[in-house]
Amino acid sequence: MNSAVLLDPARLDRPDTDIRREPFPFLIAHGQLPDEARGDLERDFPRYTSAGFFPYDAGDCGPSVNALVQRLSSGEFASAVGQRLGIPNLGQFPTLITLCRSLNKRHGTIHTDSKSKVATALLYLNPMWPDISEGCLRFLGRVDDIDSVLAPELKPLYGEFAMFKRCDNSFHGHLPYEGERRVIQVAWLTSEAEKQRKTKRGKFARAFKWIFGSLDRQLGADRDRNASHPD
Repeated sequence: MNSAVLLDPARLDRPDTDIRREPFPFLIAHGQLPDEARGDLERDFPRYTSAGFFPYDAGDCGPSVNALVQRLSSGEFASAVGQRLGIPNLGQFPTLITLCRSLNKRHGTIHTDSKSKVATALLYLNPMWPDISEGCLRFLGRVDDIDSVLAPELKPLYGEFAMFKRCDNSFHGHLPYEGERRVIQVAWLTSEAEKQRKTKRGKFARAFKWIFGSLDRQLGADRDRNASHPD
């Protein structure tokens, strides 16, 4: 399956796509991946042994995930999603791709994303999800209230997609969750220097977690449900 079929921006025009411009631009879309690609993407997703987001490395992934990443980071895809959120020329910005297979409970605290990001997209790949709110993405109206939801929360299921423009009030997060939560994140950054800086930091974090995995699980395990962190 070629990358254009794997991820077609025309699917964003489904009638159940939710696009908002206030209080910050964001988009929630369903069914963005074809059913026939499920098996390949399941097989080819990296098998990280630590929790969190790690910089994309083609050597970690199989061919279908590499094709999907290529499509997500393309100028064509950037133009399509940027147009829908009112972000002109999004494809001019360098992209940083990170992947996550699992989370610890410290992850998901309310934040806006750093000012080095122009926009962020999240494509989820979990084959199933329990009937719980924990781990489900929420776009929020306040930095101190995880229940100040602006739209229905998004379960991290296969083919679910979310994107937002980074703003000083682009609050988002999820309730504490520990376990498998597969997602590919695309960040359009303000400069190539920021991409290199974040990539270097991400590689260091991966090495740290490989060595101190048990400590990483303990940090923030009992965090408050409304916890936030600065960006």
